[in-house]
Amino acid sequence: MDLLNTLVDKGLRRELPTREEALAVLATSDDDLLEVVAAAGKVRRQWFGRRVKLNYLVNLKSGLCPEDCSYCSQRLGSKAEILKYTWLKPDEASKAAAAGVAGGAKRVCLVASGRGPTDRDVDRVSETIEAIKEQNEGVEVCACLGLLSDGQADRLRSAGADAYNHNLNTSEGTYGDITTTHTYADRVETVHQAQAAGLSACSGLIAGMGESDADLVDVVFSLRELDPDSVPVNFLIPFEGTPLAKEWNLTPQRCLRILAMVRFVCPDVEVRLAGGREVHLRSMQPLALHLVNSIFLGDYLTSEGQAGQADLDMIADAGFEVEGAGTTTLPAHRAQSSGGCGSHDGGCTPCGDASGEAGEATDCGTSEEATASGVPAARTDLVAVRRRGAGTDLAPNA
Repeated sequence: MDLLNTLVDKGLRRELPTREEALAVLATSDDDLLEVVAAAGKVRRQWFGRRVKLNYLVNLKSGLCPEDCSYCSQRLGSKAEILKYTWLKPDEASKAAAAGVAGGAKRVCLVASGRGPTDRDVDRVSETIEAIKEQNEGVEVCACLGLLSDGQADRLRSAGADAYNHNLNTSEGTYGDITTTHTYADRVETVHQAQAAGLSACSGLIAGMGESDADLVDVVFSLRELDPDSVPVNFLIPFEGTPLAKEWNLTPQRCLRILAMVRFVCPDVEVRLAGGREVHLRSMQPLALHLVNSIFLGDYLTSEGQAGQADLDMIADAGFEVEGAGTTTLPAHRAQSSGGCGSHDGGCTPCGDASGEAGEATDCGTSEEATASGVPAARTDLVAVRRRGAGTDLAPNA
């Protein structure tokens, strides 16, 4: 296919595709899907080999957020029956992080619900970062605390943070339909503040919220321009009790085409498969490893993921390997120019849960489950609220 040959050549040269080419990837048929995956896989292997970076989420403060992000189970007015608790103590967070590191995670992502941190919150998170790094030598720490005020990114960097996550989530043109309590520009500004402080920027998107192909291409092209080191791709987890609970628009094939498009547009960036992968990719998750080079291990912020050991088995069975702590994630040209990125290497939507949990879908895609209109049937049975790990007395999934 001429399109795919062109996109592979551009990806190997780090050249930006045209919008028309990106849209054409999303428009490919299921018959062409394996060719699309194979082509994007060539670009992935050029820059990242067969390595898969593992990341682990610790939800420092869950629920009760004043923002109205429609996708989020922690939003203002959410009726989702998630865990709700205030700040974990530094030793509690460090203990939770250690479980992820023991499972093979190279990066720990510290997430807190809310519009943005107070200065006291930054002090609290700084103490947590120091506790984690004291107990886990060499671990990367990414903070995701919402919109930052002047000087807060510098303070987090001084405390030992390696990265900061703040997702764009959707296109600028549709952002107001998803959230009204802050703006798309607010999110862009926070990413810029993180980059200016020398933190590795992590910023991604949520697919499955009813957006068009053009919206998806818009947000991915905006991310390319923003130039983060990590791009988490979340698939909406339609939690009951949130405004988007009925948005079951995705199929596994659609998810793979979205991931392939992101890889072609962001060829040498850490593309992370984040929230919603178990819900929407299901048995096709291993194919996604040919497109992404990073995943979350175990559970997300407010939803449960598949067993951590199942993640490790999936990586090994697919012929990939877990990236070691001593390996630089990003290619040399990015690691050298990054303020804190490759060498150390979902406010509210964190790194990896698409219900607004960084993770931040759709459904199955079999003909038996499809409705008469052709829209996939809802798979609410696959949405499991997290009841273990941080904020509970039960052991975490790592």
